[in-house]
Formats: sequence, C-alpha cells, structure tokens
Amino acid sequence: MCTEAMLKHVFLTGPPGVGKTTLVQKACEALLSSGVGVEGFYTEEVREGGRRVGFDVVTLTGERGHLSRIGGGAAGSHSKHTVGQYVVDLPSFEHVALPLFTKLRSAGSSSMKVFVIDEIGKMELFSQSFIRAVRQTLDSPYVVLGTIPVPKGRPLGLVEEVRSRRDVKVVHVSKENRDALLQDILTTLQECLKRAA
Repeated sequence: MCTEAMLKHVFLTGPPGVGKTTLVQKACEALLSSGVGVEGFYTEEVREGGRRVGFDVVTLTGERGHLSRIGGGAAGSHSKHTVGQYVVDLPSFEHVALPLFTKLRSAGSSSMKVFVIDEIGKMELFSQSFIRAVRQTLDSPYVVLGTIPVPKGRPLGLVEEVRSRRDVKVVHVSKENRDALLQDILTTLQECLKRAA
C-alpha cells in the first residue's frame, strides 16, 4: 500500500448514488475559494419526469455534452457502445472531456492545479484516447481528484490500475461517512499539492 509521503492523487469509490460526485463538487468549491486552480469534469445524471434517462459530462466551467442516453437519444441507436440500457455517445464525451487533458498538458507545471476526473467507469473506458490521457495525467506533476466504481463483475483494467497505484489514496464513500469525509479529502489534497510543488 502507499505511504503518506508518496500520495499524489485521491480517488473516491462507493456504490452508485452514494454521493461521490457531490463530494467532488464540494471539494472543488472549497479548493477554488482557497485559491487553488481546478480543472476537469464530472458526470451528472439526466432525469426526465423523475426518471433517469442518461448521463452528461460537465466541465467545471459548465460546458456540457451527452455521455449516454437510454436507447441512444441524440446519439441515435447506431453506437456499438452500450452499458445496460444506456447507449454511450463517445464522440460527444470525447469532444467535451479530451480538450481538458490537452489544455492541462499545454499549461505546463508552472500553474499547479488539481485535475478532476469524475469518473473513470465503464462508459468512459470505451474511449482509448481517454484511457491514454488519464494515464499521462496520473504520471504528470498534477494532483488528481477522481472517482472510480466499486469492483463488480469483470474487473475494469484502468480502474484496477488506478486502485493499485502506490501514489493513489482510495477513499470509500458510504451514506454513513460521506458527510464527514470532505475535510479529510481537502486535507489530503492540500498535502499532495505541497509535495507536488
């Protein structure tokens, strides 16, 4: 396992709907208000009439694109990428998410910041470009705050890679502990930023 001295990234894990994205958003708000540069994206449920119909990818600056829809939605039903009843809109996801990684690499390490990847999951992993970008970012000078799913069924290669990295702290989020985790996450991220500086 990792020692505190090696820690560089924080990934939250837990069952769907437990509040991982909400914790990431709260952490981002706190970091921004303390003057830390934050870039990246999160995944948001899309609901119609109280029913979940898909997911969007949303940048921290508010740009939004489809990640998936039941039956394909705007992506049409031509996509070969599906997770359960959801059809993944890979072009839309890549159009929104990938430029964030490119911008990060071109910014250089002079502007130290936290990069948010919410999440590394089945839908996102259909993109080989995304997988490469995540690996490069984890090996870069940046601190990553991300989310990964709990292991279920067949292991997801990149998720297990992240989980077993020596520089990653994996935080398990549950309904019982989620309200108490924010301060611990922020403290760990601040320590990671100090070490990376």
